[in-house]
Amino acid sequence: MHFDFQVAWESLPKLLAGAGTTFAVLLPVLVIGLLLALPVALASFRPGPRALFASSYIGFFRGVPSLVLLYLIYSGLPQFSFVRDTFLWNVFSSAYVCAWLGLALTHSGFMAEIIRGGLAAIPKGTIEAAQTLGLKPAQILFRLRLPLVARYVLRAYQNELLIMVKSTAAVSAITLVDLTAAANTVFDYTYDPFTPLITAAAIYWCITNSIRLGFSIADRRLNRYLVRV
Repeated sequence: MHFDFQVAWESLPKLLAGAGTTFAVLLPVLVIGLLLALPVALASFRPGPRALFASSYIGFFRGVPSLVLLYLIYSGLPQFSFVRDTFLWNVFSSAYVCAWLGLALTHSGFMAEIIRGGLAAIPKGTIEAAQTLGLKPAQILFRLRLPLVARYVLRAYQNELLIMVKSTAAVSAITLVDLTAAANTVFDYTYDPFTPLITAAAIYWCITNSIRLGFSIADRRLNRYLVRV
């Protein structure tokens, strides 16, 4: 078993195309997941049914594997007539749409818990001071609470993002050729499992470390006024 540089070079275009698919899946998932997570996190602070719904939502989508959700959405939903016989068939027949929805639901469960933790970390005195100044609830949310949450949860969000980058490998189960699937395709016609998988791992390493570097820069900028010990 050895690393074949010629195979790596010849397979690089296919692997980079797979990396492009990975980003085409990842970026919408991050946006959709965040849009779903924010109202769920806010609802967790409301007493009654909304808090119960938020707790159930977070518990369910954190507990169900993303691969199971992908199969349920891609293969399960078309079994229902309200999907199969309506315009929804055109929507859910797209592997991209199913991948976006399945991974976004998983991502939203974890993000809702991260945001909830950030909201809980805001000192009550800070909110009371804003209320004393006459700020409306919407102003407190967008001008005070969410900016503070962004600082508090930056590191946790980095970890979740890195996990989601690697979780995109599951989309190969619903016919999308992402980076991992592209490496397996190269293996199929070269009979060399070592070279394409190591090359794919190197590309993943570059992606994840670029993300880590970006978050480190953002952390220094957002928290530059904090005393570091």
